[in-house]
Amino acid sequence: MTPELTILTLAALLQAVQFAIYSVAAQMQVGTRYAASPRDEPRQLTGLAGRAQRALNNHFEGLILFSIAVMVVTYSDIGDEFTAAAALVYLVARVLYVPAYLFGWAPWRSLIWFAGFLATVFMLIWCLL
Repeated sequence: MTPELTILTLAALLQAVQFAIYSVAAQMQVGTRYAASPRDEPRQLTGLAGRAQRALNNHFEGLILFSIAVMVVTYSDIGDEFTAAAALVYLVARVLYVPAYLFGWAPWRSLIWFAGFLATVFMLIWCLL
C-alpha cells in the first residue's frame, strides 16, 4: 500500500474514533432514552457534545477533499516524498484538530485546520504539475 493510501486509511479510522467520542458525549448529554428514540424532535447539543459533533462534521468535509487528492495521486501513479509528506501533514493536523476543537484552543484550532487543508490543496496542485 502506498503511504498516501495508508494515511487515508488512518484518517478513516480517526473518523471512527471521532464518531465514538461524539456518540458518547451526545448520549451523556441527551440520555440513553432519547438517543435510542427516532429523535423526531431534534435537540441542540452544547458544550463538549456540540463541539465533538462539529469536529466530526468538519472531518467529514475535509476527508472528502483529502480522499480525492489521494485517489488522484494513486491513480496517476505520481506519489513521491512530497505527496507522502503532505498526506502526513494532513493526518497530523486532523489528529491535533480533535483536541483543539474539543478544548477550544483558539486560534490554534483554525491554524491546525488550515495546515491540513493546505496540505490537501498542495497534493492536488502537485498532481497537475
